[in-house]
Amino acid sequence: MAPGDLPVDLWRWGLALSPIVVLLVLLAVRGWKAPQAAPAGMALAALIALTAFRTPMENLAVAAGKGIWDALFILFVIWPALLLYRVVDNAGGFEALRRGVLRFSRNEVFLVLGFGWVFASFLQGITGFGTPIAVVAPLLVAIGVRPVYAVVIPLIGHAWANLFGTLAVAWLATLQVVDLRDETSTAVQTAVLLVVPNLLAGVWITWLVGRGAALRHAWPLIIIIGVIHGGGQLLLAWWSPVLANFLATTAALLVLYPLSNWRRFSEDPADVDGRPAMQRESARSEEETEPDPVMGIGMAVVPYAVLTVVAVSTVAIDPIESALSSFELGIAFPAVDTGYGVTTGVEDPYNAFAPAVHPGTFLLLAAAAAWLLYRSRDYYDAWSRAASDSDVESDVEPIGAGVVGDAVPASLAVVGFLVLSQIMAHSGQTDVLALGISEVAPAGVYAFFAGWIGLLGSFMTSSNTASNILFAPLQQTLAEAEGLTESTVIASQQAGAAVGNAASPANVVLGTGAAGIVGEEGSVLRKVLPYAAVAALTVGAGTVLMLA
Repeated sequence: MAPGDLPVDLWRWGLALSPIVVLLVLLAVRGWKAPQAAPAGMALAALIALTAFRTPMENLAVAAGKGIWDALFILFVIWPALLLYRVVDNAGGFEALRRGVLRFSRNEVFLVLGFGWVFASFLQGITGFGTPIAVVAPLLVAIGVRPVYAVVIPLIGHAWANLFGTLAVAWLATLQVVDLRDETSTAVQTAVLLVVPNLLAGVWITWLVGRGAALRHAWPLIIIIGVIHGGGQLLLAWWSPVLANFLATTAALLVLYPLSNWRRFSEDPADVDGRPAMQRESARSEEETEPDPVMGIGMAVVPYAVLTVVAVSTVAIDPIESALSSFELGIAFPAVDTGYGVTTGVEDPYNAFAPAVHPGTFLLLAAAAAWLLYRSRDYYDAWSRAASDSDVESDVEPIGAGVVGDAVPASLAVVGFLVLSQIMAHSGQTDVLALGISEVAPAGVYAFFAGWIGLLGSFMTSSNTASNILFAPLQQTLAEAEGLTESTVIASQQAGAAVGNAASPANVVLGTGAAGIVGEEGSVLRKVLPYAAVAALTVGAGTVLMLA
């Protein structure tokens, strides 16, 4: 039996799974837009909660309130990220960035891996909460990546860094809810399980860019970055899990410069012909079509330099972080329970966060600095004149209108997804899904699926942290019941939760909004889900091997 008197049977397990199945079918098969699919899944979860899980309306109201509050946390990344995109784009910054980067290296495979894997992982190391996707997707579009692929690539590229990224906030959350017997062993085993998903991300992104020819060209880069990422995080996990990802991803970012001077990666490879991820117009000469940039690449990267400096100095320097974290915002929710005795206690405050150290604040500061700088140098008027004088249609939509037009549909979808997640958690549907696997699976089979439970949690909540809070205590109990090593099972939970971030619908919506392709969530999911499934299989296999 699950918490309280909640029955775990095939009928209820199937019902609990159905909202997720419906969501995937509507998005990935039927091609619905996220703002349409999210309410459908939410309504189905609420109906099942009321009829099959004895959940009172008061419980659903509390779940909806928590889902909306959780969504605000993510929306505070989406809106500032879209604002930053518009501030830079309306001044011609992305065209300047594209031209400048092509002078730095004309190797498309190198550039996509540099932005979509290395830079995305670095951003996850310092900010997280969707920032890598919101920032990197438009940068990839600027260098000639097709918009759908520009969302897929950072989703895949950043996922492995979710546990120890953002200065290990997800790891620290696990320590808050689970009393581990051996913290060091758990951290190291998690880092081991994340080595293959990290390498797989580099391979998968390269395959998306240019299939086998691109892999034959980029294999030295994949190995070098993979060793620095995965090996560096593994070694540092022995010493300081909090700094393990940040230091490893910073080292990988610094290594890109000497690698760009290697002739193999400075020029575009002639032997990589078919490039499905790239817009072929990206290879046009500078004299063609687009107006000349009104700024240099140095000015174009100023917002991202500001973002990095503010994030690192705020989060990594303890006195500053402590002072800014002292002011928090939160909201109280009462205790609720179901007819089956599934109880959620009083939470006052619930998920409080400190606005001053939130990534949304970092993005707002970067956007403000960029706007002031570009306006003082008259880049907005200059780019508007250059665009109007060219033969190319250019988007000169006002910044505010553009942000609202992109952000509103994405915001509605995020709210729907997170309310759905809370309804399932508060009604006991989430517990039934996890316990249903454990009750029918022998110890070895359960060990294989422990990571999939973590994946389920982050898929639903778009957060490794939330998945660990939700499932780590349950996994600890199940590991003891199955006679399995606690540290290995918790490591599998955490690694699976990291992988699940790649396919989280809320993260997908964040990316489509940033890339200006709201409504293409199904296309993105169809390309991301295979990676998430294969990566989760490697986590499951690695868990079984470590327990052998």
